[in-house]
Amino acid sequence: MKDYITIIGGGLAGTEAAYQIAKRGIRVKLYEMKPVKFSPAHSNQNLAEIVCSNSFKSNLLTNACGLLKEELRRLDSLLIKIADETSVPAGQALAVDREVFSEKVTKAIEENENIEVVHEEITNIEEMAKEGIVIIATGPLTSEGLAKDIQKITSQDKLYFYDAAAPIVNKDSINFDIAFYGDRYAQEKKKEESIDDWKKRLEEEKEEQSYINLPMNQEEYEDFVKELVNAEVVTLHDFEKREIFEGCMPIEIMAKRGLDTLRFGPLKPVGFDDPRTGRRPYAVVQLRQDDKQATMYNMVGFQTNLKYGEQKRVFSMIPGLENAEFIKYGVMHRNTYINSTELLDDTYHLKSNPSIYFAGQITGVEGYVESISSGMVAGLNAVQQFKSSKEECDKCKITFSEYTVIGALAKYISTPNTKFQPMNANFGILPELEGKKIKDKKERYMKLAERSLENL
Repeated sequence: MKDYITIIGGGLAGTEAAYQIAKRGIRVKLYEMKPVKFSPAHSNQNLAEIVCSNSFKSNLLTNACGLLKEELRRLDSLLIKIADETSVPAGQALAVDREVFSEKVTKAIEENENIEVVHEEITNIEEMAKEGIVIIATGPLTSEGLAKDIQKITSQDKLYFYDAAAPIVNKDSINFDIAFYGDRYAQEKKKEESIDDWKKRLEEEKEEQSYINLPMNQEEYEDFVKELVNAEVVTLHDFEKREIFEGCMPIEIMAKRGLDTLRFGPLKPVGFDDPRTGRRPYAVVQLRQDDKQATMYNMVGFQTNLKYGEQKRVFSMIPGLENAEFIKYGVMHRNTYINSTELLDDTYHLKSNPSIYFAGQITGVEGYVESISSGMVAGLNAVQQFKSSKEECDKCKITFSEYTVIGALAKYISTPNTKFQPMNANFGILPELEGKKIKDKKERYMKLAERSLENL
């Protein structure tokens, strides 16, 4: 047996697993195919590259993803620590400077004396697993060659769905005669305020606010939706037959569900007043800070499969973006995942092969923090197996309580489910509170969070 653990994939799950293993004194060989080969959505050479949104979602304990981050912080997650260090203003959310984040993760991994990074595409998992423990953490953009090998070892004929990334805009190209800073509800005009006092307060507070908002009236909104639903999309093979995860629904597909769908989704105007009128706008497009210097902003909820020229044409119809410079256009890409409910246990261990673990979005956990969580669990259990004999292996597994979000996610992906699809952290996968039901949602969620941290 090899004197190291092999990890395939240098994304969020793979690097977290590598860190957890290495800090326990075990050598790791981490395979990452970049820069030898890139997926359609990756563009830089660093590990843990953030492809879609730069947001790690809410930090609040009354949000399941916020609770999951707190669980990981208490367990010394390398990636959550670096995310905290590289955060940019995002209200109650944890958003990162994606370039600095991946640079710092890469440095931490490459400087660890127990980790060897090998830049090579792997397509022979079975051979590797005959000689030692392997964690497959290749993520939602697994290369075609490796995906075929995974199909072989899992006996699965389907390993993918599709999602999309949002465009990024240069802040200097935004028209601030129309756009305004403000977090939802924080910038609504108070009843006792005059228009002048309200505008003065907004001006004083704008540096502390995390979002740039683009208000639309009814005519502007309806014209925009009309062009959006008729815009040209990138032609993909059998596109209409492919599955799209609801959490990453392309905005043009969302718009086709009805004229007002976007106004009740990513363009909802609730919690905002337009400084030009003092009244709530008909719709609002939000832009979220994407880098530490606040020079780039991503379009919240605007994941898209539109052709680049169409993105420029249609998104420039949004008031405030008429002269927008798009630093990066949205892109549609394949996401790969296995049918974990049949294949894995709650330690992310492949039931049919004692030497193989999976981690990350390939398991069906959906989201950055969720992927980090799975990498930690797989890494900890790989360590336990590495240190134990075959007879002791089943007894030494580290399983997390289903009362924690870490454990609930692991249970979700390993529990038989004929309608299995990727899942974000949410309170719905946690067991209900015992005793009398608490009607107030925030109070109930805080009780669930307290119970989770007690059980951690």
